[in-house]
Amino acid sequence: MNTPSSSQPVLRPALALFAILSIVTGLLYPLVVTGVAQTVLPRQAQGSLIQRDGQTMGSTLIGQAFTQPGHFWGRPSATAPEPYNAAASSGSNLGPSAPALAEAVKARIDALRAADPGNETPVPVDLVTASASGLDPHISVAAARYQVARVARARGLAPEAVAALVDAHTEGVAFGFLGEPRVNVLALNLALDAQRP
Repeated sequence: MNTPSSSQPVLRPALALFAILSIVTGLLYPLVVTGVAQTVLPRQAQGSLIQRDGQTMGSTLIGQAFTQPGHFWGRPSATAPEPYNAAASSGSNLGPSAPALAEAVKARIDALRAADPGNETPVPVDLVTASASGLDPHISVAAARYQVARVARARGLAPEAVAALVDAHTEGVAFGFLGEPRVNVLALNLALDAQRP
């Protein structure tokens, strides 16, 4: 006499539950969240992109590798194979006592000093250390002000005018108490490009 398999009574409800959860979590939930985001926060849902003359210049959420003396430079990026690679977001994973980190920081300080030899002020730490994501689009206000003289000289602008742009593009703390004031490097550099001395 044949006895029914003990797995059959369990298999049918398990497959049904799998199908239902796949539809709910894999299809319905993403559609609802995307629809709400597109309705309530359309710019953020599209990646917080900055458009200029119909061209996408970048995102306010991802840093860019500015290297020209007439631009403000962002935080170093530890992503590979190129800096600010959003597909490879990561930090360097080097601890504070790692010799490789000390060498990298020294090389970055030397590069900043070589780019602006007359600047004797201390180099802000965020200009020589990478962020945890490697994509940070912001620098501290101190890091922006550190670069004002170099940028002004390279562009033929008055340092006061460049400093005023830094002040105009300084973002306050989140919700009035989280974090510290910061400057979005891409937005600041686009404002500089619009000056066209």
